[in-house]
Amino acid sequence: MTGQRRVIARVLSDASDHPDVEQVYNRAVAIDPRISIATVYRTLRLFEEASILSRHEFGSGRSRYEEAREDHHDHLIDIQSGRVIEFRNETIEALQQEIARELGYRLVGHRLELYASPLNAVPKTEKT
Repeated sequence: MTGQRRVIARVLSDASDHPDVEQVYNRAVAIDPRISIATVYRTLRLFEEASILSRHEFGSGRSRYEEAREDHHDHLIDIQSGRVIEFRNETIEALQQEIARELGYRLVGHRLELYASPLNAVPKTEKT
């Protein structure tokens, strides 16, 4: 692994959010200014192909990344701030299994993304 890839791996490992390519690039350049955006794109693709990273599309038009983990979790996306909240809910997990079984299937995997706005958010209204 090259030094630049090692920096990118460290940026991803240290991330507490789900950064997009630009965010990974900005964080990596702060550590090593010689890293190019092309290197970040290539490295992210390589890490994804090697199952080191998981890529998500959270409706923003930008891929976001997180380290691939053994423990399963789902995501709630705040549509106002873009914040991604990881969660696990055993009731939802059991319901998904039950639905698959009722339809004659054995569930082997899934991704759940909930899109929400804060309860105290003021709804946007159209101007007339």
